Amino acid sequence: MPEGGAKEWTWNPALPIPVSPVFVWPPQPVRAVKWLAAYWLTLSSTVIELGLAIAIWWVTQPTWEAMQTFDFAWIMTIWARNMILLVLVAGGLHLWLWRWRRQGEATKFDPRDLAVNNRNFTFRNQIYDNVSWSLASGVTVWTIFEVSYFWCAANGFAPVLSITGAPIWSAAWFVLIPLWASFHFYWIHRLLHWPPIYKRVHSLHHRNVNVGPWSGMSMHPLEHIGYFSSVLIHFVVPSDPIHVIFHLYNLALNPAVSHAGFEKLFVKDRKRMALGDFFHQLHHRFFECNYGTAEVPWDVVFGSFHNGTPEATRRIRDRKRRLGR
Repeated sequence: MPEGGAKEWTWNPALPIPVSPVFVWPPQPVRAVKWLAAYWLTLSSTVIELGLAIAIWWVTQPTWEAMQTFDFAWIMTIWARNMILLVLVAGGLHLWLWRWRRQGEATKFDPRDLAVNNRNFTFRNQIYDNVSWSLASGVTVWTIFEVSYFWCAANGFAPVLSITGAPIWSAAWFVLIPLWASFHFYWIHRLLHWPPIYKRVHSLHHRNVNVGPWSGMSMHPLEHIGYFSSVLIHFVVPSDPIHVIFHLYNLALNPAVSHAGFEKLFVKDRKRMALGDFFHQLHHRFFECNYGTAEVPWDVVFGSFHNGTPEATRRIRDRKRRLGR
């Protein structure tokens, strides 16, 4: 069993701020390349999602001719594969980390268990609540965006290119997609924290103070629509279908990883992959901070960055009082 227990809510100020060096000034190209390499040259959720996108495109993708009409058969194919993927990823992480406790408390952020007999949650149970919203709303909205793109692309309403026809742009676009998704997420997330929207929509996601793999996609349907809308860029920017599937998997599967409640995944007592990040864990604890992700620097720019220190906690709490939250 790997050593270490649940983390305290502190960040070592001596450590570098966990924000992407891609957007710092003056430029730091060496750090930026190393940071990007951590996404693409190691076993990471990003690499797994790209591999899944390629495999599923080749094995299960309906033909272009079939996708020219809204036919039940091909639409259900996409819905079923999305349902299976989310169950395997979120469900697998939940079983390994929370149900079977195969790595105990090692690298766990919060010592508490997920909530049961709590009236804040649908069915008074956090897991039942999270699973139901993730599958019923999340997979449905995800599938609607995916089906809409492929119908438009099949009928010539969205620009399509092939990876082999534009290899340099295609490789660059794979790198840029997660950055675009992070940029889009920050601004959608800030909007969701506007009090009238927060109360009616985003508060459903924030029932989860202590998060698990199923918490990431547990959202109100309107939040799912805003969240997945970053994929609309492919209706304008020429993309290979694999770009689009990868983008959707990045949006739909990454939340299970980032909300895992553990920082690292261990198998046979060895670290295999990075999981949740302290940056977003703090957002669920303190709400009005860390709206974005570590990929984009907007929280630092707009003063909502929380690095886990007591000073940052006091500053964020003062900010919440000023906002009347």
